[in-house]
Amino acid sequence: MIKLVEEKNKKNFDDKALHPLQSWAWGNLRKSDRVKVIRFGDYKKKELVNGYQITLHNLPRLPWKAGYCPKSSIPSQEMFEEIKKVAKREKAIFIKFEPNVRSGLEFGKKMGLVKGRALFTKFTFWLDLTKSEKDLLSGMKAKTRYNVRLAEKKGVRVIEDSSNEGFEDYWKLMEETTNRQAFYAHNREYHLKMWQEMKKAGQAHLFKAMYKGKVLSAWIVFILNGVLYYTYCASSRDNRELMANNLLAWEVIKFGKKKDCKIFDMWGSLGENPDTKDPWFGFHKFKAGYGGELVEFVGSWDLVINPVLYWLYRVGESIRWMILRWKT
Repeated sequence: MIKLVEEKNKKNFDDKALHPLQSWAWGNLRKSDRVKVIRFGDYKKKELVNGYQITLHNLPRLPWKAGYCPKSSIPSQEMFEEIKKVAKREKAIFIKFEPNVRSGLEFGKKMGLVKGRALFTKFTFWLDLTKSEKDLLSGMKAKTRYNVRLAEKKGVRVIEDSSNEGFEDYWKLMEETTNRQAFYAHNREYHLKMWQEMKKAGQAHLFKAMYKGKVLSAWIVFILNGVLYYTYCASSRDNRELMANNLLAWEVIKFGKKKDCKIFDMWGSLGENPDTKDPWFGFHKFKAGYGGELVEFVGSWDLVINPVLYWLYRVGESIRWMILRWKT
């Protein structure tokens, strides 16, 4: 039986979530940005088996919407049909699905979906946290292991500081990081709301790497259903030779083990044989140093609700990306 999930059932909904982007708290964050959130539940004998959180986004200067369902399980055909009904009522022209399911499982065309443009990376690294600390260290690349030891030797220390002051330290570094590396990031209001919502749900933790009283790096990580997630990272340009981020990552890994997490999901990476000129190659190389398994997901697929409008949208989207690439 398919029905909408009420707030009184949010704990059950979170218990079935495969990723923080499917958590109730993340949905509340999106609501605070005036995004409509619809949560579908697949019930068997009155018990919630799977949940699907879909956000509906207004298309600029148009009366229609686009839907997004990131990091869920794969819906049944019955679920797809129910989602279609609601999507039509909400004037959505398509719903994009990016399941948190590894490639190899048949999906997409078999379910009548169209291959779409990816919003979330198709790859990530999964590090097995059931291994001992000794095995995790030996599984690192030699340079990464050396950097961890170097930071320890030089006196860098890592603390958890999930306080308001901790957030302010994080945000100062985030502003510095985005200005230095010239990449897009949400504003302070968004980060603060994200932090407050996820922390209130017990999913967010903030760590800082310190040296002589100065914050060199700060991470926000999530924990949900036995999985630790690397989400947001900011760092200072000062004392980069101390390799504070490497030690911070190692301390976060040990924290995840203490919390009985089984996997450390590094929240995205490039694929196999990455282009060294890719602007994200540095992040990919950093994450790869910890010895995790490169995991590929089933990818991005669109459930088309209004075919005519959908293909007009795709044409406009392609033109927009061509212009953006030309400008950069």
